[in-house]
Amino acid sequence: MNIFYSFMAVGIICMIASLIYDTTKLTPGHITSLFVVVGAFLAIFDFYDILIENIGAGMSLPITSFGNSLVNAAYEGYHANGFYGLFNGMYNTTSAGISGAIICGFFVTLFFKPKD
Repeated sequence: MNIFYSFMAVGIICMIASLIYDTTKLTPGHITSLFVVVGAFLAIFDFYDILIENIGAGMSLPITSFGNSLVNAAYEGYHANGFYGLFNGMYNTTSAGISGAIICGFFVTLFFKPKD
């Protein structure tokens, strides 16, 4: 049953993104940024952790979990090192994901040509 909940949660997130894309003039970049901010707000009020506990891996995969990771890392860094740790914690936790996205984007541009 946990797989079903995960599948439905990610499907609902994708459906919301598609509806936003189809009914507004927002670009995919705007929608992605919006979902990161929504994930951060849910993490601020500890609601995102409840979703992860109840739904499972389905909530730890979408772009909203990146906002959750940023907020949780900032909290941990702040408690460990004060104000400086606020930023240091975010960079330490999310640097692997950001670096992976940059490297994958680089290799995709090597092998594929953009369409006009």
